[in-house]
Amino acid sequence: MSNPPQFDAARAVQIGSQALQIEASALAALSPRLGETFAQAVQAVLASSGRVAVMGMGKSGHVGRKIAATLASTGTPALFVHPAEASHGDLGMVTPQDVVLALSNSGESDELNAVLPVLKRLGVVIIAMTGRADSSLARHANHVLDSAVAEEACPLNLAPSASTTVQTALGRALVVALRGGLGSKAGYFARSHR
Repeated sequence: MSNPPQFDAARAVQIGSQALQIEASALAALSPRLGETFAQAVQAVLASSGRVAVMGMGKSGHVGRKIAATLASTGTPALFVHPAEASHGDLGMVTPQDVVLALSNSGESDELNAVLPVLKRLGVVIIAMTGRADSSLARHANHVLDSAVAEEACPLNLAPSASTTVQTALGRALVVALRGGLGSKAGYFARSHR
């Protein structure tokens, strides 16, 4: 049995600090990219008579669940639809009146891409949140929200970290902008929380 590596507290703090700096830089770079497409996405949700159906696989799916929950708790009807389950009947939860918010950093998730053509045939408005403007997801979308990051905070630049931070923040920006578009309704939030 080998001995565990020696713990280096200073190195742990340095790595943690660097991760926070990378994520902060990714967020700082996001704000200037909000523009007409973000406004169009907000307008599409406000104009919809349906719900926001949020979709995403893996870590983007976890972020998507949080966005859906926050939308619903602040007065925008929303639900999360798992893309893999959508191919096995759950796509029936999405109606032509709904808006789909699809999250994928690469924009090439097989499970998500499998349902995009069906959503297009239904006439559903698709808002993509992706790090790649040239991706399959972006090509299927009516509106593309740019969630690209220069690098991940992971030392190997592999594990989603800065990209999921940006997705989460962009989702919150969407929620806040929708609240502003609907007017302040603190009563709704109070009514749906104990």
